[in-house]
Amino acid sequence: MSAVDFNGRVAIVTGAGGGLGRTYAMDLAKRGAAVVVNDLGGSFDGQGSSHNMADQVVEEIRAAGGKAVANYDSVGTRAGGEGIVQSALDAFGRVDVVINNAGHLRNAAFDEIDDEILDSLINVHLKGAIYVTQPAYKVMKQQGYGRVVFASSAAGAFGNPQQGAYAAAKAGLLGVMNVLSLEGKQHGVLCNALLPTANSRMAAAMDPKQLEAFGAQYAAFGEQLGNAYLPDFVTPLVVYLASEACTSTHGIYSASVGHYARAFIAVNDGWTGPREAPASADELASHFQQIAEIGEFSIPESLSDEFAIIQRNFSKSR
Repeated sequence: MSAVDFNGRVAIVTGAGGGLGRTYAMDLAKRGAAVVVNDLGGSFDGQGSSHNMADQVVEEIRAAGGKAVANYDSVGTRAGGEGIVQSALDAFGRVDVVINNAGHLRNAAFDEIDDEILDSLINVHLKGAIYVTQPAYKVMKQQGYGRVVFASSAAGAFGNPQQGAYAAAKAGLLGVMNVLSLEGKQHGVLCNALLPTANSRMAAAMDPKQLEAFGAQYAAFGEQLGNAYLPDFVTPLVVYLASEACTSTHGIYSASVGHYARAFIAVNDGWTGPREAPASADELASHFQQIAEIGEFSIPESLSDEFAIIQRNFSKSR
């Protein structure tokens, strides 16, 4: 038996009608999970709806001997999130895994982001993940077990031109994951975030100039990549993070063209100023290289942990 086994587990995968979400749902089902395949069935930019995408994935899973039901609710409303979780409870009686994958893309230069673009992306990516995870988390707490994966983005963690609103929504998911991992751990609910890179409908919607730049950047080793841009190369990490075998929580993990790594937010040793009176801007300027340098660093597990790190550095400076 595989160490990454989902027999008896129930998984919700949002945005599972195609691309990355489809590969997650298919692999989970292959490993024994009963899967709720959620997809509104809209376009890559969030327009329209259709049952066809979710239905097709469910048919594929069932044809292979797996268990799955389709759900067509939008993650972008609280009622939709509750409906997705209720579909899992009605069909399978529990919820063990939530993979918050649903999303769409609306590119715009920073000075061209309007409320329609901003609201659209925040509602689906950020609010949507909260709307689905909240009711699922209540069930997981009662069970004493759960796994939650938030699909963030390198655009949110590191930045990407033309994607200010998208990056804001995706970076927000890192904050949600940070908090839920702290609250959920005592209940057996582990949470991690993913920074995936793969060829999909959303990737194809990037600005042509960006695609051209990426092409030039990767031309030198393009042949080495082979099929590594396929969603299938992201799936193994997601499935592991969603499994009982995974004991990691509060982590940010990158899956990009067959390369898997941990990403993290850290604080360096910095500079500790006087305590009798606040340092002046001039003093900060004279110490700014020490403040900004990337040398020795720590990875805080929480706000209070960062304060403990500051206390330690303060003691060292006395």
